[in-house]
Amino acid sequence: MSGHSKWSSIKREKGAKDAARSAEFTKLGNAVAIAARGGPDPDLNFNLRLAIDRAKTSNMPNANIQRSIDRGSGKLGGEQIQEVLYEGYGPAGVAILVEAATDNINRTFPDIRLAFSKHGGHLAEKGAVAFQFDHVGMICVNGTGDEVLLKALDAGANDVVEEDGESIIYTGLNDLAKVRDALRSNNLDITEAELSYVPNNSVEISDSATAGKIMRLMEALEDIDDVTNTYVNFEIPDEIVL
Repeated sequence: MSGHSKWSSIKREKGAKDAARSAEFTKLGNAVAIAARGGPDPDLNFNLRLAIDRAKTSNMPNANIQRSIDRGSGKLGGEQIQEVLYEGYGPAGVAILVEAATDNINRTFPDIRLAFSKHGGHLAEKGAVAFQFDHVGMICVNGTGDEVLLKALDAGANDVVEEDGESIIYTGLNDLAKVRDALRSNNLDITEAELSYVPNNSVEISDSATAGKIMRLMEALEDIDDVTNTYVNFEIPDEIVL
């Protein structure tokens, strides 16, 4: 299984810088609303608990979080938010998955299609890209070494990859909650826990011009309010990230 992509790290840094923006709260709120469709109680709905944790990490006000829960669970009425997965290819044929939460597909789809076409990519048919990714649970932990590895495997993790001073722990979709709670009980410093799409193979980008085109496409997609997450199969060296 491929490790944490460069784009994952860039997204995290970008999110930390943009967390105060209303657009970032919109994305987080949509993710909470989507998760709340499975029930408004985070003690019984682990996906909702994950979404709330991410929102709180970005300092989203509790009132906004509760409003998103009420919206997703139908208490506020109006159009229901639905989750949509778009598949496409970028420059150099890199594979891209785009998760969106929207109450109006007729607004969201043209925005995403335009971002792809404007930056040298194109949308693909359903299933044409997703097969290149594994849908898994992913937990990031500060620290590396045998202790983290053993605790993760004992908790039921499938794989552990060490990168840049942290351990990326992969689990089955239904095991994420169990593994995360076990790691917390073992006093590991968890920085992120979510369901993710991880590429089976990576495309190495060594040309700076191509890297620039890809990054501009990814930023355009992330700037769309309805987009909640993006997943890619490219790796770009630090020295040519533009």
